[in-house]
Amino acid sequence: MASNQSLIKGIGCGIAAGVCWGVIFLGPALTPGLSGTAFAVLRFLCYGLFSVVLLLPRWRRVRSSLCREDWVSLFWLSLIGNLLYYSLVGTGVQLAGVATTSLIVGLIPVLVALAGRRDANAVPMRRLAPSLCCAVAGVALISFHALDQDEVAAGISSKWGLLCAFGALLSWSWYAVHNARRLAVTDVSAHDWSLLTGVMTGAQSLLLAIPLISSGYQQLSPQTLAHFLLIAAGVALLASVIGGVFWNHASRLLPLALSGQVLVIETLAALLLGFLWERRLPTTIEMTAITLLVIGVVWCLLCHQRRSHKPHQTLSSLAGKRATKQVP
Repeated sequence: MASNQSLIKGIGCGIAAGVCWGVIFLGPALTPGLSGTAFAVLRFLCYGLFSVVLLLPRWRRVRSSLCREDWVSLFWLSLIGNLLYYSLVGTGVQLAGVATTSLIVGLIPVLVALAGRRDANAVPMRRLAPSLCCAVAGVALISFHALDQDEVAAGISSKWGLLCAFGALLSWSWYAVHNARRLAVTDVSAHDWSLLTGVMTGAQSLLLAIPLISSGYQQLSPQTLAHFLLIAAGVALLASVIGGVFWNHASRLLPLALSGQVLVIETLAALLLGFLWERRLPTTIEMTAITLLVIGVVWCLLCHQRRSHKPHQTLSSLAGKRATKQVP
């Protein structure tokens, strides 16, 4: 019963994280005067500031739980999973469009599921294959449709935009896997781990802010800067602070393959926001693709729910076992 409750709680946290993350694809589209890298730096400077304020009251207690391996992991997770990933997403959105970028990144669940196929708690791939095929088919269908529409209607698709989108796909797939592995062995809570990631990402962004400011952005008007800052702060608060906490909880409660599947919610949220922004309903092809995505996710959830009735190890149980072996 406890295992099933953890599964339901983890799925809920994963869905909440995906909904929060849907806004990240809209942010760069709302700031056309900034490059993808510049908007990423501005967003993560805000994320770092929020994290410092929230973490400061209990810094001494959190610091005592950290080891050298945690700091090393935080550095690389922040650099690859935040700065690099979102710089690529922002550039992809501006060069290839919101729909194309979000749907290519929507293949993350497939890569994460493949990465977790050998975990002790993983569902056999032969059972997951149908759900993965549905998800891939949905993403492929709507991606080709978006590419055709973009090239015919606006001509905004480009090879560089597609390369950035696929680069974002690879960087965040790596982050999802390695973040889950680290959360399984660290003594830091999911909430504090998210804030520590924010502090590290903010510090890295601060180093990049100086050359970016000197490259011409200092000439922007105060009104334009305030507009950019408001959007970046909103994305940082919703996606980075709140979404990050939900995702870290999900990473500890769910098998890796299942946590990857829940990430499809991010793609659906991004599509919904895109349709609302464009003030239109999805086309027949888009609805078909979305249906395939939903079928794939629900199918995968059912596979894991049946699996949960059998004894298995979750990431949280692994963390507990390994924590007992670490004698101060």
